[in-house]
Amino acid sequence: MRNVSLWKTTDWWVISIYVILVIAGWFSICGASYDFSDRDFFDFSTRAGKQFMWIICSFGLGFILMMLEDRLYNLFSYFIYAGIIILLLVTIFIAPEVKGSRSWLQLGPVSLQPAEFAKFATALALAKYMGSYGFNMRSVKSSIIMATIVLLPMLMIILQRETGSALVYLAFFLVFYREGMPGAVLFSGVCAVLYFIVSIRYGEVFIADTPTPVGEFVVLLLIIIFTCLMLWAYVKNIALSLQLIGISFGVVLIAYLVSEYLIHFNLVWVLWGLSALLVGYLLYLAFRKWQHIYWLMALFAVSSIAFMYSSDYVFDNVLEPHQQVRIQVVLGMKDDPTGAGYNVNQSKIAIGSGGLTGKGFLNGTQTKLKYVPEQDTDFIFCTIGEEQGFLGSTAVLLLFLFLILRLIFLAERQSSTFGRVYGYSVVSIFLFHLFINVGMVLGLTPVIGIPLPFFSYGGSSLWGFTILLFIFLRIDAGRSRRL
Repeated sequence: MRNVSLWKTTDWWVISIYVILVIAGWFSICGASYDFSDRDFFDFSTRAGKQFMWIICSFGLGFILMMLEDRLYNLFSYFIYAGIIILLLVTIFIAPEVKGSRSWLQLGPVSLQPAEFAKFATALALAKYMGSYGFNMRSVKSSIIMATIVLLPMLMIILQRETGSALVYLAFFLVFYREGMPGAVLFSGVCAVLYFIVSIRYGEVFIADTPTPVGEFVVLLLIIIFTCLMLWAYVKNIALSLQLIGISFGVVLIAYLVSEYLIHFNLVWVLWGLSALLVGYLLYLAFRKWQHIYWLMALFAVSSIAFMYSSDYVFDNVLEPHQQVRIQVVLGMKDDPTGAGYNVNQSKIAIGSGGLTGKGFLNGTQTKLKYVPEQDTDFIFCTIGEEQGFLGSTAVLLLFLFLILRLIFLAERQSSTFGRVYGYSVVSIFLFHLFINVGMVLGLTPVIGIPLPFFSYGGSSLWGFTILLFIFLRIDAGRSRRL
């Protein structure tokens, strides 16, 4: 074992990008929150001054995390996770209600959001379990335990009425996929999102001159096509797959012509019949050839149909009214520029007004006049777009891209499963936050209220991301020392 200096094995590329992003984030908060009546940026009574204090604390926190022995993170993973779960549970009952949620703990003059710290704790516990002896990704027992580790904090955060923060935990499924989760599981998740969007967006739109709802029709047709393509992908029976797709399209075309010119009827009935025949045929093949893959394909088709018909119930009875409106605005079902769509509309105006090079630091009119709500927290990216323009926004996104690519490189070079899984957890969480936050500011994703890493105002967010990142840097540095 070679005794190499910790600071020589530390990845200074990541630390450099981290420092640049944090400093750029502070200037963005200054631009978004500064009032010309304020005395200076470092006044602790202002949001810029408070953020500066949290940044200094974050640098100190990062240094402390780097000085700790890397084996401690593996050793105490479950204890950290258990402590955070207890804290999340307590928060539900003792936290004051803030904007409809109970997720903030008051510690004197400081407010902390435990949900921000649950991410690194979950990543540690997941890495600990997946790196343990005898772990098998395809084992039912292992799958249940992995799902429990991820879903337990997610459930606690939902009970705090912080749906946006809870959705971040879906990012861990990317880690599962990297570690050997069957691609069919990830594909099923993508299909579920597609089914939900299409069935909700086009549920009340009808095919011309027929009583057929477009959403239901398209989703059922997609289910048939995807199920047939599975025969191609998993059984390698290309001819049978193409034959079933061809027969289905032929029957649907004939049914459409009959419905259009002879007798008007709901084409969904035809797709029900085709789906039933397809499932029945798959079950027949399963009994005849005694191969479980046919059972799984039949299960996929039935589950997809059940999910589609449950989407309306979930949308109408599970989601909150403001969440329904946000989804409707994003999907173009409703235009609400003064209500649910106000934030996104104003953020688009702010970003568009920045042009190529921006208006300059502290010269943004939309942000200075406070047109954009939450412009220094969830919608901080619009301040970047207005003051620094397209070039500044692109530079920020490129910095995040370099950070993510570097973290992927570090994760791949880990000598232990624990380090690799934790590294990919960090990557997945950063990717999810970046994609959703920038997407909602641009109107591409629903507004779910999650911060932009290192940019959004708030100590909990900054400290949470700092801990998440620097634990991985310390694990990586320890890997180099043990070479």
